[in-house]
Amino acid sequence: MARELKKSDNERIESDIAQFHENVKEVKITPENEGIIELAKKYCEDTAYFLGKKDFVTAFGCINYAHGLIDAFRKQKKA
Repeated sequence: MARELKKSDNERIESDIAQFHENVKEVKITPENEGIIELAKKYCEDTAYFLGKKDFVTAFGCINYAHGLIDAFRKQKKA
């Protein structure tokens, strides 16, 4: 069985931030979802802040919440 290479916490979170920026492009901003999308973007900004402080647990929580917020709109579009 091949052993997987594990990313460092820092690399993983940086990758998640990059993926967030790609995923948010898929969401059409409307008056109805604009506030939630802005909130997701703020959580992504918070992720970078906590990453800079080496608080990986909080950074990981922030980016996951940001992804969850935009994923709801991304999934809605495909339904």
